[in-house]
Amino acid sequence: MWRGPDYDGEFPSLGWDVADWIESTLTVPDGERQGEPLKLTDEQLSFIVRLYRLDERTGRRRDYRRAVLIRPKGWGKSPFLAAVALAELVGPVVPDGFDADGEPVGKPRATPWIQIASVSEDSTDNTWSALYQMAQDGSIAERVPGFDVGITRIFLPGGGRCEPVTSQAGSREGQRITFAVLDETHLWIPSTGGVKLAATLRRNLAKMGGCSVETTNAPFLGEQSVAEATIEACRRGGAATRGVLFDHREAPETDLADTAALRKALAGVYGDASWIDLDRLIEEIADPDTDPDDARRFYLNQVRAAADRAFDRERWAALARPDEQVPNKTPIVLGFDGSRFDDATALVGTVIATGRQFVLGLWEKPAGPLGEGWEVPADEVDAAVADAFEHYKVWRLYADPPYWESNVAAWAGRYGRERVVEWWTHRDRQVAYALAAYKLAMTTGELTHDGDDAMARHIGNAVRRKARARDDDGKPMWTIGKPARQSPYKIDAAMAGCLSWEARRDAVAAGQANKTRRRMVVMR
Repeated sequence: MWRGPDYDGEFPSLGWDVADWIESTLTVPDGERQGEPLKLTDEQLSFIVRLYRLDERTGRRRDYRRAVLIRPKGWGKSPFLAAVALAELVGPVVPDGFDADGEPVGKPRATPWIQIASVSEDSTDNTWSALYQMAQDGSIAERVPGFDVGITRIFLPGGGRCEPVTSQAGSREGQRITFAVLDETHLWIPSTGGVKLAATLRRNLAKMGGCSVETTNAPFLGEQSVAEATIEACRRGGAATRGVLFDHREAPETDLADTAALRKALAGVYGDASWIDLDRLIEEIADPDTDPDDARRFYLNQVRAAADRAFDRERWAALARPDEQVPNKTPIVLGFDGSRFDDATALVGTVIATGRQFVLGLWEKPAGPLGEGWEVPADEVDAAVADAFEHYKVWRLYADPPYWESNVAAWAGRYGRERVVEWWTHRDRQVAYALAAYKLAMTTGELTHDGDDAMARHIGNAVRRKARARDDDGKPMWTIGKPARQSPYKIDAAMAGCLSWEARRDAVAAGQANKTRRRMVVMR
């Protein structure tokens, strides 16, 4: 039996023995410290301890069938997983009871079959070259007689093996693998065969009770990559992600031109990867040839929408004025959009005179088990609308009615039908014109906002969708949508912001901005 916890949150794990094996056996595969004993960082050690967690009662490995490690470029994903793969090949990864002190004991797997997988030989080489070097330079051969290291495979005398595989090598259905590294899965898209390869590997592992670890930089949304599907599933939660260890450290939204803020964000996302030169990264990010979205993905580990994104996140961030306040009785307009169960619901205000937007309410479905059976709290939404009408001079509320028809009707009855307007977003032509005006307001700086993090995320998540209409000149138009139909990345606050801006445009056209300015002058 396990000895029991010595502190709150402690659990039994073979990870401590696995880490000891790695550090006592393997060496740094390249760089200035090549050949020195490999030392794990605290962050890497924490991942291994969680991956090899044991059940307190049975002593069996916790049923992690998959793990996902999402870290920025240069963090050391490839050599780290190469070390874990070698531990799976000959290290103490199989539970073998507890010793006299109640500590877990592990033993090597009888016939391991390890695969280092990617969509091309070049990408597979990221991890395989580190693994090959470690296998040659470490002391494994001294501990395992007959350990046979080749450029394209490693054999064990008892029949075990480790090998690189790609999606280009044909079908691998039915292979009895026990552990797999799925390397750089942001590149695993349908056209490269990556999606099919991932499914095959996971089926093969399931037959053997094996486990895979997926490594990736933050992916582009909308490319249908394996990394994107994994992240979306993990953020949705539910039965599909039971048995998945999800480890993603993502920097907050950061102004890339603010060196101090950028340094803080980089230090947070790289953690204890002490070999990273933050000054060099800051220079790379500032280089005019560096695409800002690439910088955010590769260095800040931020998930981004693909090139068809609807709005410029950096421009949106530059429009933030978080210290400005909207006094009571300020003339404003409101935009409302949302769902009831699976998505989010948002209420956004815009000051008629200045074009300042601010979030009055945003309700999002929680990730994981907390989201099961979740519903937007209608009483809180109703209270937020009531609070807005009480504290401000609301000229119009434009609300997209689906899922909220009865509430919108109640608001119209309470505040007047001329003030609460049903604004249907299924009308592609009207929505496309409203979105174009909203984006133009961002470009020109006519719009500012309160810097709300959640709304910034929704603005960044929105991608273009071809509209079912053309403009007056016959040119194609666009609306917005989520990166994928079942995506957990919400955009409701972006649409609420657009509706609020459209109401403000109508207020200006009706002369309300001039009235507001006159009142403001008189008040002074």
